[in-house]
Amino acid sequence: MGRIVHFEIHVTDMERAKTFYGEIFGWVFEDWSQYAGMPYFGAVTGDAEEMGINGALMQRHGPAPDPGQPLNGFACTIGVGDYDAAEVAILRLGGTIAIPKYALPGMAWQGYYIDTEGNIFGIHQPDKNAG
Repeated sequence: MGRIVHFEIHVTDMERAKTFYGEIFGWVFEDWSQYAGMPYFGAVTGDAEEMGINGALMQRHGPAPDPGQPLNGFACTIGVGDYDAAEVAILRLGGTIAIPKYALPGMAWQGYYIDTEGNIFGIHQPDKNAG
């Protein structure tokens, strides 16, 4: 035991968040609100045969994080096939850059963004020629 098996992203505007993550990463959402007793949408993040986990968008209880506030929690990093195309989509859909794209030499491109709900997340494109 100890392996992460589920994640939750706290959101203020459920439809806006579903559009953001659905359009950028292709996530599909299932309404689990009746089980959770609040607005709660399961996020299917990819094929069950691929490495990774599924999670959910849940209704935020309280105000969104203040801009510039230090991270309080875990930052999820999402694998992408084309870093630059993902960044264009993130910015087009209302996300902002938290930490610009940088190389993990010989391994990947990495960067961090703030979603439409004030949450930080990373994107990661494997590339052995990064540097």
